[in-house]
Order: sequence, then structure tokens, then C-alpha cells
Amino acid sequence: MAKSYTDKYLLSLNNLNEKRTGVQFGKLCVKANLPPSMIADALGVSRMSVYNWFKGKVINQKNIEKVERCMEIIEFNLHTDKLPATNTFSARTFIIDNVINKI
Repeated sequence: MAKSYTDKYLLSLNNLNEKRTGVQFGKLCVKANLPPSMIADALGVSRMSVYNWFKGKVINQKNIEKVERCMEIIEFNLHTDKLPATNTFSARTFIIDNVINKI
């Protein structure tokens, strides 16, 4: 897998306000094993933006709809056992087939 989430980072996510859309998004991406860099590419934003969202920073209005749609796709696929991704290739394939083509 591309650089995975560190234990320290995962613990920091657990201590954040879960009402924030970005924090919910971060937890979903971790559960789905989807790297932030691939999510950033799919949404057309920087990797730093994605990390900031995961930490609870405000998501720009022009991106909120894309993020919410991406969350719906990830949640659905977690329930249908298409996720979590088992490796970088499966994560990339999932994002291309299910996120980029549907947002």
C-alpha cells in the first residue's frame, strides 16, 4: 500500500469532532484503506487539503458536494465488501472505477 496511515495519525483522528464532514471522510478513507494522495487526485485537490479536511478543517463549498458523493460511494462499497482495498493496485482501481467516473 502507498504510505499507510501512522498509528499516531489514526489516534489523532479518534480525538477529533466526529460531526465535522472532513473527520467523517477521513475515518471512512482509513476504514476503506484508500490513500489520501489518491483521494486528492480523484477530487482534483491537493493532498494537504485532504489531510486538512481529515483533521476537521472546513471543506471549501466547491468541494463539499464531491466529498459527500465520495463518502456515499465509499460507505456503499464498504457494505458490499468491495472495500477495504487490499493493496495499492486495488485502491487505485477502485478510485478510478468508482470515484472518478461517478463524481
